[in-house]
Amino acid sequence: MNTAVDLDPRLGEIIAAHLTSIPDFPRPGILFRDFSPLLASGEPFQELISGIAEYYRGRVNAVAGLESRGFILSSPLAVELSVPMIMVRKAGKLPGHVVSESYDLEYGSASIQVQPETVNGFDNILVVDDLLATGGTAAASVKLLEKAGGHVSEILVLMELKALNGRALLGNTPFQSLLEL
Repeated sequence: MNTAVDLDPRLGEIIAAHLTSIPDFPRPGILFRDFSPLLASGEPFQELISGIAEYYRGRVNAVAGLESRGFILSSPLAVELSVPMIMVRKAGKLPGHVVSESYDLEYGSASIQVQPETVNGFDNILVVDDLLATGGTAAASVKLLEKAGGHVSEILVLMELKALNGRALLGNTPFQSLLEL
């Protein structure tokens, strides 16, 4: 396992420099953190993906992206690492045989799914998403991927809303965020 490199703290600075905050989206009282300007920036986005890949190279054998903004990050990261990308999708979005995991939301519940043949027994899966808020989706993705025959070695998010204490739901799964808000 590669342990000589740490996650570069400049990666969080890249995110912060390209982040916009949009009040009352998608509903009143929510402050939406939009990283679209980073995606539209070209070189800084490449630097972010390369920096993440440098840290995880040799540590993971698959990258799982959480729908939908996790796909935007996990796809180029998987290519950079030359490992498979696993899609963790909202219920009803994947064809064929799927495995499901339900989790609670603030008002109600939701389910995520994966095609078990894409998990294929990978034992060092990195789960990637843009944001950790309450932790429900991330915690459910760990359960889901393990139910499908894989093992999650770590969760990585671009941003973490610390006040919502989403880490508490992640148990002992190693977790990293590049920017705490």
